[in-house]
Amino acid sequence: MRRVTAALACLLTVAGCSQHHRQARRIGSPHAPTVHSTLNRQIVNAMDAGEGDFTLAALRRRLALEPANAGVRLELARRYRELGFPDLALEHARLAAEYFPDSAEAHIEQARALRALGLRREAAELLESFFRAHPRTSANVPAWLGLLRDEIGQWQQGEAAHRAAIALAPNRDDLYNNLGYNLLRQGRHQEARQALERALKLNPDSQAARNNLGLVLAATGSGALETFRRSTDPATAHNNLACALIEQGRYEEARKELESALAYNRNHPAALANLRLLAELDGRPAAVTPGSAPRSGRGRFWWRLWRKLAGFEQPGGRSQP
Repeated sequence: MRRVTAALACLLTVAGCSQHHRQARRIGSPHAPTVHSTLNRQIVNAMDAGEGDFTLAALRRRLALEPANAGVRLELARRYRELGFPDLALEHARLAAEYFPDSAEAHIEQARALRALGLRREAAELLESFFRAHPRTSANVPAWLGLLRDEIGQWQQGEAAHRAAIALAPNRDDLYNNLGYNLLRQGRHQEARQALERALKLNPDSQAARNNLGLVLAATGSGALETFRRSTDPATAHNNLACALIEQGRYEEARKELESALAYNRNHPAALANLRLLAELDGRPAAVTPGSAPRSGRGRFWWRLWRKLAGFEQPGGRSQP
């Protein structure tokens, strides 16, 4: 359980965005709104969003003139999802799929809206059904299917989907990165390393693939720190290695890496947060031993929470098609 806690809380400095889900209040409370008023509130919120967002307002006007234009409807669905209205996004994506039942984009957008609503299994089943009927469709369909299978812990099914995506688009580094991450989570480190090295051969600038490769190397023995340092500053590299060590339960080694990170940048936010986490895990004070490494004012101040597979963005990162 301590290792699971670490995986849930450790902060790895990587590029990316986080997704926020709104939670509905429980119906039946004496203070809860009625279903009717809740729907009215959603409509008013959507109208407010349209009035305040020029892009959304323009799309709505175009759709009023071209109701059968699936492209406009999909753009509208994406915009609603970005603004935090996945239920409205889902309805527009469904209508687009009805107009164009062979559209991979419409079904992917429908799956993304379901995912935003927390319905990952339903999203995976939707894409599985579509891919079964359209096996030569866009590689993005099995790619998204693989991501969804990974998120619900169906690693072997996810691996099959990632490999199907690569078969359709063998020169895409993001697909090899996602396969490598899947294999890493299965503990198949040698295969994961091969997939991630292939991703980096296709795109040497892929930070996600390089970070994932660092995690593989941390699990297998050596070379992890150097791999992390190729894509980021020294403080962040030491912090990222500490994250991998915390997940493996190697707390003493992780503490040394965090001390090195803070020697380079004493205000590194992720390293400070991880040091507090480590203090909870090993019972030692969240103190820093002065290091010999030169301090640096550099450091990346964007970071992301490690979450374990239910709406997660994982260490190193996966690539969304």
